[in-house]
Amino acid sequence: MAENNLQRSVTTATARKLANTTKTAPQMGSITPRLLLKLLPWVQVESGTYRVNRTKVELKKAERVSVEYLEGVPSFQAKSLRGIPVFSHIEEEVVRRIAKRFITEEVDLGNYLIREGQDKQKFFIVASGQAEVISKGIHGEELRIALLSEGEYFGEADLLSDSLSGVTVRSVTPSVFFTLQSSELENIIKEVPDFRERFQKAVDEHLRLKATVNVHGEKHIDLVSGHEEDNIIPETYIDYEEHPAEYSLNTLQTVVRVHTRVSDLYNNPLNQLEQQLRLSIESIKERQEWELINNKRFGLLASVDPGYRISTRYGAPTPDDLDELLSLVWKNPAFFIAHPRAIAAFERECTWRGVPPATTDIFGTKVILWRGVPIIPSDKVEIKGQYLTNRGVGTTDIILVRTGEKEQGVVGLHQTGIPGEIAPSLSARLMGLDKYGVASYLLTKYFSLSALTDDAIAVLENVEVGYYHDYQHRNKVEK
Repeated sequence: MAENNLQRSVTTATARKLANTTKTAPQMGSITPRLLLKLLPWVQVESGTYRVNRTKVELKKAERVSVEYLEGVPSFQAKSLRGIPVFSHIEEEVVRRIAKRFITEEVDLGNYLIREGQDKQKFFIVASGQAEVISKGIHGEELRIALLSEGEYFGEADLLSDSLSGVTVRSVTPSVFFTLQSSELENIIKEVPDFRERFQKAVDEHLRLKATVNVHGEKHIDLVSGHEEDNIIPETYIDYEEHPAEYSLNTLQTVVRVHTRVSDLYNNPLNQLEQQLRLSIESIKERQEWELINNKRFGLLASVDPGYRISTRYGAPTPDDLDELLSLVWKNPAFFIAHPRAIAAFERECTWRGVPPATTDIFGTKVILWRGVPIIPSDKVEIKGQYLTNRGVGTTDIILVRTGEKEQGVVGLHQTGIPGEIAPSLSARLMGLDKYGVASYLLTKYFSLSALTDDAIAVLENVEVGYYHDYQHRNKVEK
């Protein structure tokens, strides 16, 4: 036994001390494909400011009512009603009176708030949950007019009408509503002189203005069509916004510090300064993509007009939901953007229905297509309410965009040719050495984003990523 333990040659552990190792550059788990940065068309902004000139909007667009919670109880401020076009024409004091007349109603899943042909019209605001507005089709079937979620409303224009409701409103989740009965308006009529006439005038003005504009709130252009020679040709003009939106380039900065002793002595086989800068630049680009999606001032989610926000029908993202999104951004849509888990949830729904989506290759990354439009993965589209493991339930958004100045879509903004530029609109400058021999390098990235028209972006909200199907064959095996 002793002979078996004798060392007959140099050991591999000792021999490795004389051998070179093959090294990799430092790896970083947070690096993603960043397809959004590659797919966005980038516009050169020479002055650091980008102005978006639009035609004038004659009819104020509807805004969602901002719902607030105090100790778990939902409420809203009277000024939020001013975002509803009908109430924007009414005096502020009267709007405050109206806001006080709202009551809170809790409705269980599948219950009715209003029944078509049975109940009087009711003005309601969704405080939480979802409700569907249904009407009878010409063949007697139920047709969904709208699916409303938090902050959306219905029935404001018919409050003074004595006729029965022409629609049914039914909750599709347990919901809470702020409701205003027409009888409450009658009480305000008694308190405020000429209120009925003033409210009806506001409704009539809203309807009159609505008839003179297109779906975007822009004034109709007067035209004449016909063969007659004696037609009077109308005169018209197109007005512009008086105060167009301007976007200043956003700045991302950091200072990278490298000791000169490190960069002098330990530069082979990998250059220490280059690796420090490379990893820092990767982090800057990851943050840049996050800002393009989530920035409260210019990000994609913040740029979506309320009229282009829709909710999923049943939580999980279905082909029907993405088709609805495509119906909003239908003028040459470029791509969807979604969290990988949202994409997985959509693929599960496609598998359940037997319609697996096609795939394509974009910049070396495999992505799926829906109706020919690629669905780009990005973990910067955040999941709200998920567990710490990042594998629990939660909701997120799916964004659809049209891109390019020519298409009146979404464009990225940057400025190339800046001092110390090492990549488009990204500079690296030596700030100097401190007394300890540490060199500091300032990295700066300039960028922003702009949506040229409202219909360039739409978003599917309340996308549940944690729903899975139980298939029938599996149930049979378990039995």
